Amino acid sequence: MLVDLPPVPTPDDAAKRAAVARYAALDVPAGGLGRLAELGVWLAAAQGESPPKPLQRPRVVVVAGDHGIAEAGVSAHASGDSVRQAAALREQVGAAAVVAHVAGATVRVVDVALDTEPEAGTAERYRVRRSSGRIDRVDALTAAEATNAVEIGRAIADEEVDAGADLLVPGSIGVGATTPASVLVAAITGTEPVAVIGRGSGIDDNGWMRKAAAVRDALRRTREVGRDPLALLRVAGGADLAALTGFCLQAALRRTPVLLDGVVVAAAALLADRLAPGARTWWRQAQTSPEPVPTLVATHLGLTPILDLGVRLGDGSGAATVIPLLQVAARLMTDLAAVPEPEPVVLSKSEPDAESE
Repeated sequence: MLVDLPPVPTPDDAAKRAAVARYAALDVPAGGLGRLAELGVWLAAAQGESPPKPLQRPRVVVVAGDHGIAEAGVSAHASGDSVRQAAALREQVGAAAVVAHVAGATVRVVDVALDTEPEAGTAERYRVRRSSGRIDRVDALTAAEATNAVEIGRAIADEEVDAGADLLVPGSIGVGATTPASVLVAAITGTEPVAVIGRGSGIDDNGWMRKAAAVRDALRRTREVGRDPLALLRVAGGADLAALTGFCLQAALRRTPVLLDGVVVAAAALLADRLAPGARTWWRQAQTSPEPVPTLVATHLGLTPILDLGVRLGDGSGAATVIPLLQVAARLMTDLAAVPEPEPVVLSKSEPDAESE
């Protein structure tokens, strides 16, 4: 079991009120800045000061892990594709790396359960296992592995915050990962299997039906564990999902804002808010996805997507596009002119002072 978690702190209410007042004093029509003002207020509350500072070290952290359920034909990707995708991110030619570079962010890739032997020099303390179990037949993880993976995610968040990260963007890559993510969300929200399944990696109709069957069978296996987040991660999750759960909750405990995007990250966030109630106040949903899971989770957590890009990648690409909007929201509060103070009324000598009458 996890060590007892402290209560999640709330974003600074005084800074939030000050930010609202500051926006009201800017020389724009009331409500004229729309969601940019909302983002600026959220950033101020998260930083605990108004006006908020422009982001200095936004960081995309991509957690990589494969899944045994891929053997059931639930993904359009072949075994080993995630290893190639992880390498592309490290070489700065993957989608999330390209977007992050434009947005002024940096990318880190952490292998927790890729279906390959760890590369030479890879930090072994992050490696949970080689792939996760085939969840329609066996548990994804042992109890020890599930707890260890959550703690690894927490440790990664701590490392990033300690290194100066002031915004975190979690991402995910891994063949078969959206299937366990769909199972977890269905288990927590009570949603039918067919309502949580999208096209994921680009599967055709036959792939969709195989995925529906896998989600149905895995969901049956979760009945004995109810809605216990750690038990669900053990039975029907995976090392990447558990690590991302720990990452999201620890970011909230460390008072660091997070942009959510993608099926796997959405599922992890849902579990993180169960383990650490209130963590959702430190998160924003970056964009609307064509996949049903992010929409279900956003509704469940009361988060409104910032953009409608239709990006289906789960590596943090969609969320990274929002980083410049946060920078704009912060700079508007510091650089935009305020409404000028009215000129004082000076009474002429011919006009008697009201108090002297």
